[in-house]
Amino acid sequence: MRETAQAAENAGKGRYFKAPVFAVAPMIDWTDRRYRFFARQLSRHALLYTEMIVADAILRGDREKLLGYDSSEHPVALQLGGNDPAKMAQAARIAEDFGYDEINMNVGCPSDRVQSGTFGACLMQEPALVAECVAAMKAAVTIPVTVKCRIGVDDQDPEVALRDLVARVKAAGVVAIWVHARKAWLQGLSPRENREIPPLDYGLVHRLKAENPNLFIGLNGGLQTLDQAFSHLGPQFAANAETNSVAGDKNEPALDGVMLGRAAYHDSGLLTAADGYFAHPLTGAESAPIEPSAFSDQHHRLSLEFWASVRDAMAEYAARHIENGGRLIHVTRHMVGLFQGWPGARRYRQILSTEATRKDAGPEVIHAAFGAVFEAVTVRQAAE
Repeated sequence: MRETAQAAENAGKGRYFKAPVFAVAPMIDWTDRRYRFFARQLSRHALLYTEMIVADAILRGDREKLLGYDSSEHPVALQLGGNDPAKMAQAARIAEDFGYDEINMNVGCPSDRVQSGTFGACLMQEPALVAECVAAMKAAVTIPVTVKCRIGVDDQDPEVALRDLVARVKAAGVVAIWVHARKAWLQGLSPRENREIPPLDYGLVHRLKAENPNLFIGLNGGLQTLDQAFSHLGPQFAANAETNSVAGDKNEPALDGVMLGRAAYHDSGLLTAADGYFAHPLTGAESAPIEPSAFSDQHHRLSLEFWASVRDAMAEYAARHIENGGRLIHVTRHMVGLFQGWPGARRYRQILSTEATRKDAGPEVIHAAFGAVFEAVTVRQAAE
């Protein structure tokens, strides 16, 4: 979906979105276009990221397959992998032509596949090269160019490595940095272990913000709930923040954004609350607190009418996907985490996990799965 003029205008010719920003992290094999369409039904204001796409793939591969998306996904950012400034610039220019709202450079993924290409977290060891890539992309596009990084890798001192990287990419013109507040160990830990074992250092990210007050600094890593994320943001979020969250010294400045990954994927219902606290990054539409319904005791769960609209949107999307040669499971595999803790949730998951895998499965499976929840909720409502 090419909307270059709109994207460039909304992005303010390279300026980043107004803080605070709520984002869903880029996740390989998870945040594909089908997930992003689903996530957008739950939150209009969340900034969505693609899974990482390698620059070489964009230059040589099927660009529509790699970069195509539904126009409803805005605001949507492309995460780009690579280490060649010229190729990164060319790929960024192509992505801008597709209408993406941001180009984000991956300097944090520790997977073997990424390491074999000498990019991702490996680039924490080559901050000068990262800065060259940022400068090349900045010269090629008008939309924001950002970086997502770790605080360091292997035996690096994060206090030194992170600051060095930030100073260099800031000088190169980066407008935002999203920091996964853990080291990555390139040898000895799997990607999953790298998300869990290295200790979190939120305090370092807050100190980084204190040293760079005019640079957007967003936080990723270990955030499981919105309430926990609020503890890293401004005073307007204080009433909602978890008191046991470790956000650094209270005198340190608030961060500009929070990014949730697997927590938002596995319990996708929490996305429904984001619009109650965060403005729309592109339009500036203000946050609109959501009035909980009788069944909204967690994550501001909305009325059954709202969920019926989600059901219908996903069923229609799935029908189009199937008409274009896809299978229902490509869509529904991203929906299993919905309705955590709801009446009928177990049956909902069973239907999606079994019925949607049939080769001839169609949108009626989505209707059946939602129907199981609606029926259970209605029964509980009658009992109350």
